[in-house]
Amino acid sequence: MTSTVRVHAPSANRALILTSLAVPLTGWTVHAVSLHRKLAAARRDPLTGLLTRDGYTAKARQITGRYGDHALVVIVDLDHFKQINDGHGHAVGDRVLAVTAQRLTAWAGSRGTAGRLGGDEFAVAVRIGAGRRDLRLAQLATLLAQPVQLDDGAWADVAASIGAASPDILGTTDLSALQRAADAAMYAGKHTRRPVLADRSHATVPSVNGRRAGRPGTSAPGAAA
Repeated sequence: MTSTVRVHAPSANRALILTSLAVPLTGWTVHAVSLHRKLAAARRDPLTGLLTRDGYTAKARQITGRYGDHALVVIVDLDHFKQINDGHGHAVGDRVLAVTAQRLTAWAGSRGTAGRLGGDEFAVAVRIGAGRRDLRLAQLATLLAQPVQLDDGAWADVAASIGAASPDILGTTDLSALQRAADAAMYAGKHTRRPVLADRSHATVPSVNGRRAGRPGTSAPGAAA
């Protein structure tokens, strides 16, 4: 009996030690999972489900770095969005934003990423070769111009201004430079419903957060236009 106790006592002690260690480890695991989920949620816009600016920027830099000249950066700004909000209410405006996000995600596909930069401004980074750029941008313009069906069955007319920039034209894969050029190109085609692909002249136009710096009458970053 005594020998039995001596044999099993170390095992019991080891079990006790392991159990005592497992409690804080389990608690830390739960905490880590919870923290990861909160961080993931913080990188997603709660209304549209798109990546927020920081999350999008990280993914977009991966895409431009990986695909180089075959990458394309796109800036999208909804036209007359303030009129939609003021005329039909914020619920309708939210619906338009959510549907626009769905369309951008579908257009970007598995080789791209889309983000909401703020207000009614969006960005996309995607792999598209030079030979297909014009066609794909025209498809995006058509897609974003489709009316949005509302919860009551009515339809809301929408339109978007689109600017794009590519490393092979601008000679850089720097995301900030590409987005500035895409933003300038977007403004060059504002309200025309025609996407504009940036050239080197667009890269010299100052731009801040989707709004031309110093342009008279422009709204603040993130405001509806």
